[in-house]
Amino acid sequence: MGRVRNTTSIPLLAVGHACVDVYQGAVAALIPYFVAERHYTYAIASGIVLAASLLSSVAQPVFGALTDRWPMPWLLPVSTLLSGVGIALSGLGDSYALTLVFVAISGIGVAAYHPESARVARLASRGSHRAMSWFSLGGNIGFALAPLLVAAAIGHGSLRWTPVLALPALVGAALTVPVLQLYARPRGGTGGTPPSRGADDMTSFVKLSLAVVFRSIVFTGLSTFIALYATQRTEGSATAGTVALFLLFLGGAVGSVLGGALADRYDRVRVCRWSYLLSIAAVAGVIHAPGPAMLVCVALTSAGLYVPFSLQVTLGQDYLPSRIGTAGGVTLGLTVSVGGLVSPLLGHLADSTSLRTALTPLIVVPALSWLLFRTLPEPTAPAPGSGPAPTVGRKAAPSTRVGNS
Repeated sequence: MGRVRNTTSIPLLAVGHACVDVYQGAVAALIPYFVAERHYTYAIASGIVLAASLLSSVAQPVFGALTDRWPMPWLLPVSTLLSGVGIALSGLGDSYALTLVFVAISGIGVAAYHPESARVARLASRGSHRAMSWFSLGGNIGFALAPLLVAAAIGHGSLRWTPVLALPALVGAALTVPVLQLYARPRGGTGGTPPSRGADDMTSFVKLSLAVVFRSIVFTGLSTFIALYATQRTEGSATAGTVALFLLFLGGAVGSVLGGALADRYDRVRVCRWSYLLSIAAVAGVIHAPGPAMLVCVALTSAGLYVPFSLQVTLGQDYLPSRIGTAGGVTLGLTVSVGGLVSPLLGHLADSTSLRTALTPLIVVPALSWLLFRTLPEPTAPAPGSGPAPTVGRKAAPSTRVGNS
């Protein structure tokens, strides 16, 4: 029965994750349309990314702490719908203030989703790096599909077609129902003492969180402006902008699966170090490589930034084993969203100089993540127990396996 639960719930959670992260990717994908249709400056347009990130950044650790104390699986469908409603309404009307409010509502939905979904995925995966990488893959696919869905919905019309973008939220909310039913069903043998969680390593967790912040700054900065930058580099081709953003998000899907596979052979910390070294050169290529080589570098940048993605989530949970909801809220949420706080600064710099000048400092940021990972240990933990997985409806500790999946 445990195997049935694992094989059923992880794919459903991955697809549900995709349906939510469509709305994180949609914010960046909508920026060129806001610039073209409403004539926003770079700084004003990047304020939309800030609105999506600001409340999300503050709210995610709060939701993480709440789910550590009171498991709230009902948040999965509710937050999915909230994420979709915000983006669906963002293109209606001409009010910049209302646009910010609607995008912020979507950001709150994303904030509520990730800590609880990471906790449920941890239970379903039973500590497997590979299973968690598949869960993360779902989110990356959602990111990758966002520019295509936005282009299909409003590319030949106007921003007033954004309500069409509510469809993924309806699908994602529906998919969470069988997962919640599956885990809410009581099972024998779950009432015993949960396995030992080990001691928290707050110092390593803080260093890891800073490394994820720097990664987020690079990824959010590129995702906000890469479509506009690619369009400039190709003398006004909107298709090039869509392709560049798609590659930036699609490379993340490849990177997440690759990260889980590499973690089965090497330890997670070492894999993350290699990935950030690759990212330094790849980001430089995005900004300065000529012609089609730029698009190749976009794909390499995405893979380099996303190989560590799911590994950082499980590392955070292993550094903070007594508060896995909080750990998920920070590593999967807060530190990912906080990169959006830097976007307005890049926008102001781009308005006063050029996009290339504004993006150039991003080359050195992955090096800061690499330096922090040089100081991090690989956590050790006992192998997972042979008993059944705990239910979502009660507070119980998942296994914290860090060896091969």
